[in-house]
Amino acid sequence: MRILIAEDEQRARRGLKNLIMSISGEYEIVAEVPDGKQALEIMQIVKPDVVFTDLKMPYMGGLELIKAAKAAEIKAKFVIVSAYEEFEVARQAISLGVYEYLVKPIMIEEVKELMERLEDEKTGDHSTCTGSLKEQYPNAHPLVRKSLSFIESGYASKISQKELAESLGVSQEYLCYLFNKDVGMNFSRFVRTYRIDLAKKLLLSQAVPREEIPYKVGFSDSKYFNKVFREIEGISVAEFLRENEK
Repeated sequence: MRILIAEDEQRARRGLKNLIMSISGEYEIVAEVPDGKQALEIMQIVKPDVVFTDLKMPYMGGLELIKAAKAAEIKAKFVIVSAYEEFEVARQAISLGVYEYLVKPIMIEEVKELMERLEDEKTGDHSTCTGSLKEQYPNAHPLVRKSLSFIESGYASKISQKELAESLGVSQEYLCYLFNKDVGMNFSRFVRTYRIDLAKKLLLSQAVPREEIPYKVGFSDSKYFNKVFREIEGISVAEFLRENEK
């Protein structure tokens, strides 16, 4: 995989290069540049598969670089590496089709998983798993995978995205951006859907008295559970049971 790094701080450029190279010697750093203007010029020559870019650089920042590259029809996936968790920037990144948004200091685990995702897409390996939530989303960002593990173990209790984000050391807006991008729905809807899926299994297995099921899966009110069930499934609990009678 051919990689270009656009970063104005020499130490940060070297650190990112060394981190990527430590993951696999098969990754080729085709260029390292200190600003977006040079990055755009070199990209048209070396044609990288992936571009890691900082947001704030001389002459041309990261978002401007991405816009210019797309206008020039340069085929590359962009990864923003920034010291700032700016929600507005994240929204712009989504609109530009940015592949990933990493917040400094970046960890080897998240870069390794990112590179694995990029390799899978390049080789056309899009296999999915049906086990735990983490296995169902094998290519998700490490923070999203941690969130999924938290949901899986704590679904029966109150779950706050704000508190989860704080425990992970990121802003709620940044976690929201990552979760939406990797899972395809917002955090609160995913939690409701997951709880209803579990409730359906309990309803069919009859392992728990029907009146206890809402509380077993994390709802504090049976009326609200019935409302969410209809919202997610399009039918009532009673209709669901009738449709699945043996």
